[in-house]
Amino acid sequence: MTQQATPHAIIIGAGIVGLYTAYHLHRAGWRVQIMDRAEPGMGCSAGNAGALSSASVAPLGMPGIVRQAPRMLLDPSGPLSVPPHYWLSAAPWLLRFIRASRPDHVAAISRALKQLLAPAINSHQQVMRQLGHEDLIQITGQLHVYPDEQAAAKDSGGWTLRREHGVQVETLNHQQICSLEPQVGPHYQFGYFMPDQGMVVNPLRQAQTIAAALAADGVEFLRDEAQALKIDGQRVTGIAAGQNSYHADHVIVCAGAWSAKLLETADYKIPLETQRGYHLTLADSGISLSRPVVAADRKIFVSPQEAGLRLAGTVEFGGLNRPPTQQRLEPLLRYGKLLFPELNTSSQAQSWMGHRPCLPDSLPVLGPARKLKGLWLNFGHGHLGLTMSAISSQLLSQALCGQTPDVSLDPYAAERFQA
Repeated sequence: MTQQATPHAIIIGAGIVGLYTAYHLHRAGWRVQIMDRAEPGMGCSAGNAGALSSASVAPLGMPGIVRQAPRMLLDPSGPLSVPPHYWLSAAPWLLRFIRASRPDHVAAISRALKQLLAPAINSHQQVMRQLGHEDLIQITGQLHVYPDEQAAAKDSGGWTLRREHGVQVETLNHQQICSLEPQVGPHYQFGYFMPDQGMVVNPLRQAQTIAAALAADGVEFLRDEAQALKIDGQRVTGIAAGQNSYHADHVIVCAGAWSAKLLETADYKIPLETQRGYHLTLADSGISLSRPVVAADRKIFVSPQEAGLRLAGTVEFGGLNRPPTQQRLEPLLRYGKLLFPELNTSSQAQSWMGHRPCLPDSLPVLGPARKLKGLWLNFGHGHLGLTMSAISSQLLSQALCGQTPDVSLDPYAAERFQA
């Protein structure tokens, strides 16, 4: 009897999505290689706020966003920024984003988000338990605060969607907010608490933990930069990387914000935009938190990390090559001080800017490339990359192994953008 050959996959991207994908395939008995020009777990996998937001069933584009956007764009310290020189480049994406904010589209997107988010935290816990690092995942709840009920009313559609999808949401006054987090300042008088949400205490350590386990078990890490997909007829056969060529039965693109450029070599036009996010990590902040706290009016996440207090947020368009805008860091401290008056802003701060891979309908691209055999996709998770990474990789592994995934992958197909 002839033995069946071990299937071989090359994963492009050693961020948290690529690492989880490698983990599940390796456990299924595949030969796996991971290609990245950087060390495993860098980029957004290290720089995110650490929140596991399984309740984020509301897409970024909600009905009414067109009315709110001008005010945000005219505020130089606001949560959304598009540099003047980038408007022409961003316009096609923004138009798709506006179309996706129609009520009928939002309802369908929200259902698709829930499919990925509902099992997300449990998927993280399972893998971390298998690796002996359960301490990385904590169920802390998540606290969102507003100056008053009027400010919160602007987000009422999102909170309604959460409740409709079964998310437990508690409404709080200032006294109740302070019973959870005593250092929240008097500017924030109204809030919502979701007790079932979680966090990762050190996102970089989580990624490095998975990478170390894979390397110890024989998974090969290729320090190279994928530049094009090698195609023979209707099948992807490998990767061109400068002077080097790599061949595999399957190629899996998990390259985050760089995925769309790579897929152009396979005649896929994906409207993927980088939303440049910033953070400051304060080693000696003077603030002691038990959970992520969100200044919801400013879209700033503040979370307790092993390295210190992390203030993360803002959405800035600008492409992959433009240098960081240092002015975007200042509002993190200013509004962090408004949220926490005792914040030690003179503490030594580590700054960071990274590229969130965002699609206009707030859904990732996940599943097989239907135009080409041997090509699989897992990218574009936007602001929920850490949260969705474990479950999207588990589902993709099921499909690669010929199983019916626990969740239908149809809503996340790349081909939804081809019409």
